[in-house]
Amino acid sequence: MRVLFYNWVDYRDPQGRGGGVAVYQRNLIAALSQRNDVETGFFCAGLAHDLAPRAPRWAAMGADRPRHWEIVNSAALAPAQHGFGQAAQVSDPETEAAVCDLVAATGPWDVLHLDNLEGLPAGVLAALKARFPSLRIVYVMHNYYPICPQVNLWHREARTCPGFDAGRACATCLPVRPETRLLRLSHALSWRLARAGLRPGGRAWKAGFGTLRLGARRLRALRARRAPAQAIPAPVDGAPFAARRAAMLEAVNTQCDAVLCVSDAVRRLAVDYGVDPARTHVARIGTAEAAAFARTAPRPVPRSPDAPLVLGYLGYMRRDKGFYFLLDALEALPDAQAARIGLMVAAKGIDAATAARLDRLKARLAGLTLHDGYRHADLDRLLADVDVGVVPVLWHDNLPQVAIEMHARHVPLLCSDRGGAQELGNAPTMVFPAGDAGAFHDRLRAILEGRVDFARYWQGARPPMDMARHVETLLGHYRPG
Repeated sequence: MRVLFYNWVDYRDPQGRGGGVAVYQRNLIAALSQRNDVETGFFCAGLAHDLAPRAPRWAAMGADRPRHWEIVNSAALAPAQHGFGQAAQVSDPETEAAVCDLVAATGPWDVLHLDNLEGLPAGVLAALKARFPSLRIVYVMHNYYPICPQVNLWHREARTCPGFDAGRACATCLPVRPETRLLRLSHALSWRLARAGLRPGGRAWKAGFGTLRLGARRLRALRARRAPAQAIPAPVDGAPFAARRAAMLEAVNTQCDAVLCVSDAVRRLAVDYGVDPARTHVARIGTAEAAAFARTAPRPVPRSPDAPLVLGYLGYMRRDKGFYFLLDALEALPDAQAARIGLMVAAKGIDAATAARLDRLKARLAGLTLHDGYRHADLDRLLADVDVGVVPVLWHDNLPQVAIEMHARHVPLLCSDRGGAQELGNAPTMVFPAGDAGAFHDRLRAILEGRVDFARYWQGARPPMDMARHVETLLGHYRPG
């Protein structure tokens, strides 16, 4: 069986883009490479562009990446926010033809495994089925791109989407619209430097992007001078976004042989928004971290009656991930309760204002340790003293890798009620309504007072899915019938 994988960014991207999906693809393709009955390939789209506009085409990614290809000059930019709501996200015949040419030249392929649709026009699904009728298309929903051009149902970078409103909510979603032409040029410069063997952080890289940033500032200043003094706001037109959602859902519902949802929460949302329930299946992602579950064991929480309760947060310092909610909630704790709480943060994206908040918070807590991101090899050490992992997401996070990483090491999870993380512990006593600081405080108080039965928690917890079992699940969807 030959399986062609897709994501908008290479899972071995030197800039580390792609988040948890890249981690998943890396683990999955490594597991499949151990089998004699499966051969894999990979392609990406949406990032590679020529400096001068040219027609879309496909190209090999280099001798160091065998069976890795990319679509150059895709009309659909990636990630999705860079081409927010553009018509090319739905249809672009030239890009669709380039993808079909890639599949024809590198095939035959039995399965197209899509871990994303960002970077491709949705019309490519029908184009592929028309040209390769026996190709099975399996789409894994790691986000909500067919439903939401922002991909995460997160409105104005501030709150979970309040409702579609016939597309008008999408039309007013972004506080700042992306400058598509500049973003495409940035992608082109990045791709050209990478093809020349240069990597992020080097002198040539910094010089190239410094020039681009200067040009962008001058362009914005020129536009500001030319803008009318009092612009009359145009009426909000949601029709293009309503058409986008309808076209995306039609493409998924008529061309995908299976739509795999990484949690029950994702499947419920997908079906509610119009994905065909007959095509949707829950397929919890496999992880190399599952091995940690067998070599670790539950520990007392807290570790001793007089020890502080140490909370752990992994991932990104982003509002939708609930990081700033967590800071707000901890800052609002009464002094006596705060003095019994410790915090370990391993997350990228700290700025001066956040650093100052953490410094002030550290003075009130029993302890605070900050790490600028983390590597998977460091997780055992980072989580050694963590009693409870916190996953306070405010968006419908499908199934965060950070939750799996902590859960696999027998760190119990205190989760918001959005997304799939709560399905790992499967314990209502460790779930609170998203964004509700009072309920979060109540959960902390219950833990500190010994009112949470952690033996029962682990009895009801779902063991993490290892890659071997996950591969068998996927093979069942890859095979016809």
